[in-house]
This record gives sequence, C-alpha cells and structure tokens, in this order.
Amino acid sequence: MNLSFTCKHFDDLSLKELYDSMVLRQEIFVVEQNCAFLDADGKDQIAYHCFGYDSNGQLHAYTRLLDKGIAYPEYASIGRVVTSAASRGGGWGRKLMEYSIEQLYATFGQQAIKIGAQAYLEKFYGSLGFVQCGEGYLEDGIPHIPMLKN
Repeated sequence: MNLSFTCKHFDDLSLKELYDSMVLRQEIFVVEQNCAFLDADGKDQIAYHCFGYDSNGQLHAYTRLLDKGIAYPEYASIGRVVTSAASRGGGWGRKLMEYSIEQLYATFGQQAIKIGAQAYLEKFYGSLGFVQCGEGYLEDGIPHIPMLKN
C-alpha cells in the first residue's frame, strides 16, 4: 500500500476530507481507545490538516497542525495524530509525522513543536527528535507526556 500525503487549511477541505477525518478520529480515539471526549474542540477551523490517502481514496493517516498560541502559548503543535488500524505496522505513522513536521515548518516557519503524546509512544516520538518536557498527566483517562522538538 502507498499513501499520498496532502495538507490543507480547514477552509480548503472538501466535505469528503472533513468527513473522512472525523470518522478516522472517532474510530480510533473514541471507539478503539474507549474514550468519550469532545473531539470537535473548536480548533479545527483554524488548523491545517494533513491526510494520508491510499489510491482507492481511503484515509489511513491524519494529523492536525496548530500555530503557536493555539494549543500552547509559546509553541506550535501537531495533534490528533492517528493511523487506521488497517495501516499500522507499515511505517506510515513515521511518514505521517515526518510529513507533518515538514508541513508545519513550511506553513508556520521553523520553530519548536510541542505535543501531548500518549505515554506509550514516547520512544516513537523520541526517534523523531521530541524529548519529554514536563510531568506526565492523564487526559481522558489515558497517560500522556508533554514532549518538545526544538
């Protein structure tokens, strides 16, 4: 399977892209992780959205890019990082994050990026240059750690 990556501002999304992203986010964050939370947090409209589609038009990977001052006062952020269950194990999470970092720099300029990582993914994000920058915390019942890439 090959994925084609694109990145668009919310105002440029097609209805299909918006719907696909909401479905994937709900499939993983709400259903798979058994976590009831308000995913539509009001930040999507000011974000850039990165998509990884296969040749059949199926969304397999997604992130949301936020400029400095939206998620964190002094940092840009990459969030809602998700890959479909069907595409795991093929390296798409790494390709998605590398693409997202590249797009964040191209869109908002080279700067530090802060994320709220699920704790079990610390090694993965560490391999991309992120380091823990604070105490762990629970978010919606899931252990997280703040991480920073300078």
